[in-house]
Amino acid sequence: MDALFTQSPVGLHILDTELRVVRVNAAARGMRGVAVEGLVGLHFAEAYAGLSAPDEVEAVLRGVLESGMPVREHLFRRRVAAEQGREKCGSASVFRLQDRQGTVLGLAVTVVDITEQEQARARLRALNVVRERVGQTLDVIATCQELVEALVPGFADAAMVDIVDAVVHGEESPTGPLAEDVALRRAAFRTRDGLQVPSYPVADVRSLNLLRPYAQAMSDLRPRLVPLSPDSPWLDAPRARGVRAAGAHTLIVAPLALRGTALGVLSLIRTDGSDPYDEDDVGLAVDVASHTALCIDNARRFTREYTIASTLQRHQLPRYPASHSTVETAHLHVPGAGGGGGGWFDSIPLSGARTALVVGEVAGSGIQAATTMGQLRTVIRCLAALDLQPDELLARLNDTAVFLAAERAALPPGDALHRQPFSASCVYTVYDPVTRTCTFARAGHTPPVIILPDSSTEVPDSNAGPVLGGAEGPPFAATTTDLPHGSTLALYTSAILPTPPAESDGVPALLRDVLAQPGRPLKDLRDDILRTLRNKERPGDAVLLLARTWPFPAHSLATWLLDHDPTAAATARGHTRRTLAAWNMDEDTAYAAELIVSELVTNAIRYGAPPMQLRLIKDRTLTCEVHDDSATSPRLRHARTVDEGGRGLFIVAQLAQRWGTRYTAEGKTVWSEQALNHSGLPS
Repeated sequence: MDALFTQSPVGLHILDTELRVVRVNAAARGMRGVAVEGLVGLHFAEAYAGLSAPDEVEAVLRGVLESGMPVREHLFRRRVAAEQGREKCGSASVFRLQDRQGTVLGLAVTVVDITEQEQARARLRALNVVRERVGQTLDVIATCQELVEALVPGFADAAMVDIVDAVVHGEESPTGPLAEDVALRRAAFRTRDGLQVPSYPVADVRSLNLLRPYAQAMSDLRPRLVPLSPDSPWLDAPRARGVRAAGAHTLIVAPLALRGTALGVLSLIRTDGSDPYDEDDVGLAVDVASHTALCIDNARRFTREYTIASTLQRHQLPRYPASHSTVETAHLHVPGAGGGGGGWFDSIPLSGARTALVVGEVAGSGIQAATTMGQLRTVIRCLAALDLQPDELLARLNDTAVFLAAERAALPPGDALHRQPFSASCVYTVYDPVTRTCTFARAGHTPPVIILPDSSTEVPDSNAGPVLGGAEGPPFAATTTDLPHGSTLALYTSAILPTPPAESDGVPALLRDVLAQPGRPLKDLRDDILRTLRNKERPGDAVLLLARTWPFPAHSLATWLLDHDPTAAATARGHTRRTLAAWNMDEDTAYAAELIVSELVTNAIRYGAPPMQLRLIKDRTLTCEVHDDSATSPRLRHARTVDEGGRGLFIVAQLAQRWGTRYTAEGKTVWSEQALNHSGLPS
């Protein structure tokens, strides 16, 4: 027994049945911090004063004493007054002692100091928590908040993160030593419950103070272990009082750096009740800062790409859709969670007072989706100027999409865009206020919803058509439906609806419930839809285009049937002269209009087929239209000096702001437009 108690490297204790110390060896002194001689006769809890859970330890000892079942490696913690109150961790194994007759003599307790092992495990747990929790999002501020939540209270009593303000906005941090005018933003701050530590408010932006350890750590990219006291020279008076009140005693400052560039700084504080930081803790802080810096840089890069894509998309969308006398519009565009995507909308004025309404979406997000969206929107604008029917326009748009898909497929296999299949959808709608009809065609897109004046809603039966970019598929089909006075059209992307969308009679419930209010302004209805999208993750861009339709005023429209003979040109000039005089047009505009009408009617007589119709429309422009049943396309010629004819359309092109040809199932319409000022008088 003497040899065992003098040579054992672990602490040995013999306790009697009352849990009093009978014998103890010198190796146990490290866990107690007191002399061995004064422990004999003391209760075990008294011998190990400062136990964090004395009742639990006593319950374990008495359980072994009563049951005889040994306990191995029971972990206990205590604070040793002789070592400035530092926490010590021990592993205790307990078994019962009894003689040959079974009489219980007491307990044998072995205690091993595992403080260093437990501290190492605690650091490893803290590092694992940081690696699991930090970097879950691609947001700089959210990443910093994840960091402080992972470190407090397990590794720090207070934690704060300051980031170079340029990094928060997705920009590069300045290289080299940071100047004093570099702005730092307080990105995150957290303390354990009940602790008050002086700190700048979160989101506060301040310049770098080169005299503080934070700036020093960011300058040389080396961590600092700083003792804290109210007398620290770099603390101002308010923070010195806060340090005294909080009992803060040590500070670790670790730079958040990547590839030799400082992105920010991490500050960790411990207060009374926690062990001071040591160099091993500084090593952990460096590992944590390195992992966080990588996550912050990833978030910064995403923020930059998101900003570029959103800016690109925003500048390629119409800021204010063109207003029309017969269509009132309101739009909503909310980018998806993945950044600026490929959703777009448009409102295009067409000849004959008609209006084209477009909503589409390119699959994916980021710069490539926004660029592709801009290409398709430009193509639609160009094709719309040709007065194509909706199904024919989508067919030609698909030709462009197939070309873009082939270009993407031809990229090298290592290109990230090569692995993203090209896909886009679109719905193209044309509203004619004269006939009060709406004609639309779809390319794999959601159908438009019509809200009638009586608050009822309907979705016209239509063919969805193939998505854009597919080389094969059924042809696009156009659908025409009547629109009563005051009807509202809703064109949208699927992201505007909840997942899965609730429907009633084929109408999405969200649109039916919110939009079926004919008397409310469109902007109010749009805002109601926007409120339903808050705090909801969307797979893509949420786009909504609302259009309330009105019939064209009869007093601004004049139509005549003309005989198919040479006198028709003079008759048309007379109708035009009298009508424009009634509309208070000045002589110059009336003369130009007469000449345009005369040339268009003459062309229809020579190259067209009866019946023939003349129509004048006074809207934001003065439109002259001549319709005949021939599908022959007129062609602008540049006549030679000796030619007697061939100058008609050239004259029309010189007098009109623009002109063109619109084909229908019954023939064609050649039209021209002359600009008017806002008062309705010729400009």
